[in-house]
Amino acid sequence: MSSPVRSSPLALTVLALLHTRPLHPYGIQRLIKEWGKEQVVNVGQRASLYRTIDRLNAAGLIAVRQTERGSQYPERTVYEVTGAGREAARTWLREMLAAPKREFPEFPAALSNMMLLPPSELLDVLDERLRALEKDLAGLDASLGEEEKMGLPRITMLETEYLRAVTAAETGWVRSVVDDLRSGRLTWSKEMLAAFDSGAR
Repeated sequence: MSSPVRSSPLALTVLALLHTRPLHPYGIQRLIKEWGKEQVVNVGQRASLYRTIDRLNAAGLIAVRQTERGSQYPERTVYEVTGAGREAARTWLREMLAAPKREFPEFPAALSNMMLLPPSELLDVLDERLRALEKDLAGLDASLGEEEKMGLPRITMLETEYLRAVTAAETGWVRSVVDDLRSGRLTWSKEMLAAFDSGAR
């Protein structure tokens, strides 16, 4: 076996889906979309899925079960999870659930540098973000409603619940900042920042 594969949301999801039954890469991609996992796993490019499958296979966490040949589609390799893969999935899952990971998303980084924009321009861009968040929130509410109508057990909806809670919290916070910018409670100028900078020396 080669060196261990680093855990990632996509690698964990591939192993989890192969727990259900052997699948070829196209089947894995289809289930990710059908089960709504593209909300939490980045599968925008098919190449990233194939690279992940190759790494898992090289590490012995999955193995080739068979190769399917048919007249209506190209040759497809079917993979199954190995015993080592089952153990790795459990270990990764426990670590991801138990320990908050220090991540560096774009939005907080942009917030830390937002004084590069004047208040009026920041108001415009945050107002645009607020509209996008409200749209996302409506979509998550609709997804939860559909899942409840289908009678799915709550355990299958927890990631959507989490995304809804996080999106609602961000929506409320961004709305409060937009309100403060619009009312003038939050403002700055080059002179104000320059005075602060000179005073900090």
